[in-house]
Amino acid sequence: MADYTVAAVDEALALMLLVAQNPGLGVTELAERSGNTKARTFRLLYTLEQRGMVHKDPQASLYSLGYKALYLGVAAQEQVGLVRIAGSELREIGAKCNENVQLRVRDGLETVCVARWESTQAVRVHGNVGNRRPLHAGASGKVLLAFAPEEVRQAVLSSTLARYTDETITQRSKLAQELSKIVKLGYAVSIAEMSPGAVAVAAPVRDHTGEVVASLGIAGPASRISDEDVPKLVELALGHAQHLSASMGYSGQQLITS
Repeated sequence: MADYTVAAVDEALALMLLVAQNPGLGVTELAERSGNTKARTFRLLYTLEQRGMVHKDPQASLYSLGYKALYLGVAAQEQVGLVRIAGSELREIGAKCNENVQLRVRDGLETVCVARWESTQAVRVHGNVGNRRPLHAGASGKVLLAFAPEEVRQAVLSSTLARYTDETITQRSKLAQELSKIVKLGYAVSIAEMSPGAVAVAAPVRDHTGEVVASLGIAGPASRISDEDVPKLVELALGHAQHLSASMGYSGQQLITS
């Protein structure tokens, strides 16, 4: 099969994504992370800067996304069906519980936040759209891992599981048991697995084929979410995840088994 990839375009887009995920880096570190030479990286960044896709801090010579990248972000939110449909669901959940609500998808062996509603509470769990997390820690990650293809689950279970707090699951056998439990119950709960004092619940979102394509999560501080509150948040997440799945064309019959 012919490869019509334009190398320079591929490199430029990869570099722009690297800047998006790691704002505030200079040419040297961006070159190291992208695998390009420093000179090549500088030329690519210069080109992106001229197009307004990246911005160079004139004082520190560090790069971040430019103002024209906002056009892409806004357009993507409008055009990507899942994110567009999820907006009203996240706002409705937030209005009911006033805790952070997020939609995460799997990207390789990580999760990425693609949509978010921010609590108005002074004390809340912080995060942002584009934030990346491992699959094995946190309610949303565990949901996506539990319903991921077998090869993805095995890749995570056979790797070294990083510890983020004392509550992070780092034993492979325990994680495997947790994933089986999540599949059986249809939701996940996390207490201080990613951040001390944070409580989160998450439910799977399915597309028209029945495949789990995202996780819908609610998170807040343990100081405000008691053990008695968790079932209420689980019910809230499950209800809206099912509604969102229906909006994606899911009829209730799982056509693809994980």
